[in-house]
Amino acid sequence: MHLVDHPSRHRLGAALDDLAVTFRGMTAHPDESNCECHWGSARELALLKTPDVELEPDLLRRTWTAIDWTDHAAVLKRVLPQFAPVLVSGRADPVFGLEEAGYSFARGRWQQWPDDHAACVREFLHAWWEHSLTDPDAVVPAHEVFVLCAEASGTVGPWLAEWEKQTGNLSNRRLAEAVAEWEYELLGDSLPWHIGWYEHDEEEMRAELVAWLVGHAAVRLHESGAPAELQHRIRLLGLTGKDRYMDPLWPGHRY
Repeated sequence: MHLVDHPSRHRLGAALDDLAVTFRGMTAHPDESNCECHWGSARELALLKTPDVELEPDLLRRTWTAIDWTDHAAVLKRVLPQFAPVLVSGRADPVFGLEEAGYSFARGRWQQWPDDHAACVREFLHAWWEHSLTDPDAVVPAHEVFVLCAEASGTVGPWLAEWEKQTGNLSNRRLAEAVAEWEYELLGDSLPWHIGWYEHDEEEMRAELVAWLVGHAAVRLHESGAPAELQHRIRLLGLTGKDRYMDPLWPGHRY
């Protein structure tokens, strides 16, 4: 898959090509199995043990969402050359949100793979994240890519650091869109997506995200002329207890 005409597209296109080359020929473990009633047929399972055969969209979705593979890492490597372009093009079709795709990466423990394999996945995630912040034609909303990257890596830090570096008008607009999407859950002291991997620390993620929004995003949105309502919502995140709920600009959310 080749993306052209924008700097971030070149980087993302190169990352997708690298995934295709690095994981070419990969297969699920020869002894891998799954329930025919809940996942698919023996014929479909055989396809995962055959290298480089493209999977039908529904089979691909059932494969990356399944939680009961014996060797999830091998299955993920098998589908990555096809799975990554599907993600970037917005065709992943999760039931709830792209955090589900992040869970699939986390279950595969990609950060523990051999260095060349892990580096390839890491570059893909970073390239896609930069692309979502800087390319006006990016298909998937930046806040959704952020959630996937956070769940895939188990941390919000690297993705917030990249957002700080990208200070253009488009990145600021993506920030305002994210705040509008997340403020309800955050003001209720919840993370605005569901943690699906038991090793991830939901409270740590939420606290780091809130601290970044209050400490960095508030100034940035003010300087970029974001709607006053959004600026007030971030200010309220910096308050706790009754100070938040009794504030005259509390939006009246009920939880």
